[in-house]
Amino acid sequence: MFCKRCLGQFMSISRHCGHNKRWTHARPIAQTTIDEEEHEKFKKLSHTWWNEVGEFQALHALNALRVPWIRDSLVEKQDQPPPLHTKPLIGQQILDAGSGGGILSEALARLGANVIGVDMVEDNIKVAQAHLEDDPAICGTVKYIQATVEDLVGTNEEAFDAVVASEVVEHVSNIDTFLTSCCKIIKPGGSIFLTTINKTAISYMAGVLAAEYLLRLVPIGTHDWEKFISPEDLQFLLDKSGFSTTLIHGMMYNPLTRRWNWISQTGINYGLHAVKLHSHDKLVSETSPENSAETIEKSA
Repeated sequence: MFCKRCLGQFMSISRHCGHNKRWTHARPIAQTTIDEEEHEKFKKLSHTWWNEVGEFQALHALNALRVPWIRDSLVEKQDQPPPLHTKPLIGQQILDAGSGGGILSEALARLGANVIGVDMVEDNIKVAQAHLEDDPAICGTVKYIQATVEDLVGTNEEAFDAVVASEVVEHVSNIDTFLTSCCKIIKPGGSIFLTTINKTAISYMAGVLAAEYLLRLVPIGTHDWEKFISPEDLQFLLDKSGFSTTLIHGMMYNPLTRRWNWISQTGINYGLHAVKLHSHDKLVSETSPENSAETIEKSA
């Protein structure tokens, strides 16, 4: 049963990828970014967030890659970068969208950032808050809220230096609404960091078949290939919100070493960093013949 069903879907995916269609209307459309199936899925897994060898082991391991990337990108933009021995993100206001159990939120707070973590699952918020209370050093710099990003737009427009949505966009029901909301709450000159999965035939083989059915790295049903998105389409959506993409780079997880690495290929996992343009920069970008239609060079 597994072989027939998966082979049939793989053949359908291969035909879809061969058309190389631009972002149009192929993805699910919804009035809210909450997907009820995703909500129930993560509710059942909420008690396992801080089991570093459990279902979220790969997310724990991802901190070794994504935290230095976020840290260094934000420090580089500071007029006077802090000394290396200090907390380099002190004073930075960061939103962790889809914060889950707080794996990334806590790591960023330890670097000095003020972090707000939002998640749609109440049980995730409870787990994150309980774990946070075990670390008094960062209790005052992290706040968890059961909400969606769009819930924050009305009262937090241009309030954050950065928004991070790591391994999240492939789980929302309306990525356009989600990204637009993220972009609205970022200050001009601020950053958005995204890690997700490309929409390719190989990503179905590796991200669904191998990860869920063969290697059992994540529970079966964790990913829906139809919600995956290419870096070009993700960049296109960010361009519409007045952002300039500065980096698109591939990521690879090695299940033997349980470590992530940056790679040049973006066919499966990838990270993207974009910066919100100031009003003058937006005008220049819109009138320039070499505008955001170009794909950013994939370099480290």
